[in-house]
Amino acid sequence: MKKRTQRTDESRQAKTGTQKKGVDWKRARKSHKGKQDPIARANKQVDLDMLELAAACGEIDLKYLDESGFCVWSEPGYTYYFRGEQKRLEQTKRRGRRLSIIGFLQPIISFVYGLVIGGVNRKSYIKMMEQEATDAQQTGRIRVIVQDNGPIHRCREVQQLWKKWEIQGLYIFFLPKYCSEMNPIELEWQHIKKNELSGQIFDDELDLAYAVINGVQARAEKGNYSTRRVKFNSDFPG
Repeated sequence: MKKRTQRTDESRQAKTGTQKKGVDWKRARKSHKGKQDPIARANKQVDLDMLELAAACGEIDLKYLDESGFCVWSEPGYTYYFRGEQKRLEQTKRRGRRLSIIGFLQPIISFVYGLVIGGVNRKSYIKMMEQEATDAQQTGRIRVIVQDNGPIHRCREVQQLWKKWEIQGLYIFFLPKYCSEMNPIELEWQHIKKNELSGQIFDDELDLAYAVINGVQARAEKGNYSTRRVKFNSDFPG
C-alpha cells in the first residue's frame, strides 16, 4: 500500500513539475504541414490577408467554404466521473449513413449551410454557389469565397460556371494544398463535433440531423451571427 501511495505522489509531483515548466497535457492533432509548399502558402497568405482587410473595411463580402461529415455513432469524449462510475454509449443496431454538411462562414455575420445524406456532390455545391452568386448580384457587392481544391470545387461542370459567377460578382479564392488551417470554418466543425455532439449516440440520421442543426445554432449564439439552412432533402426537419 505504501509503494502504491509513493508512486501516486511521484506521478503528481512529475505532473506538477511539467506544468511549472510550461508543459500542458494536450491531445495530438492531425497535420499536413509536412506536405505544404511553404512558398505557395506564404504567397497565398499575403493575398488572403489583403482580402480579409478589404472585408474588414466593408469593401467586399468574404466567406469561407468547406464540407464535413457526421456519424450516428459519435466519438466518446473525456470527462470526470466519480470513482467506480463510467458513462457507456450503447451502440444502435445499425451504424447508419454518413450525414454531410456544406457551409459558408462569414465571421461575426452569418453561417449558411446545407445537410445531405452521404457525401456532398457537385450538384449540392453548385446549388449553394448559385445562391451566393445571385445574392452577390442583388446586393451589387463583390463576394469572395475562400475554399480548398476539392474535386467538386474544380470539376468541369463547375469551371464552366466560373465566368458566369464572376459576372454576377462572385469570385473564388483557392487555398494552397494541404493548408486547411488557413480556413477558419474548420474550427467550427471541430467545435460542433467536440463540444455539441461528442459522447452521443443517435437513433438514426434524422435524429443526428436535429442534433447538428441544434449544434450549428448553439455555435451561432456563442459567435453572435445568424444562420440559414438550404434544404436539399425534404426528409430533414424544417
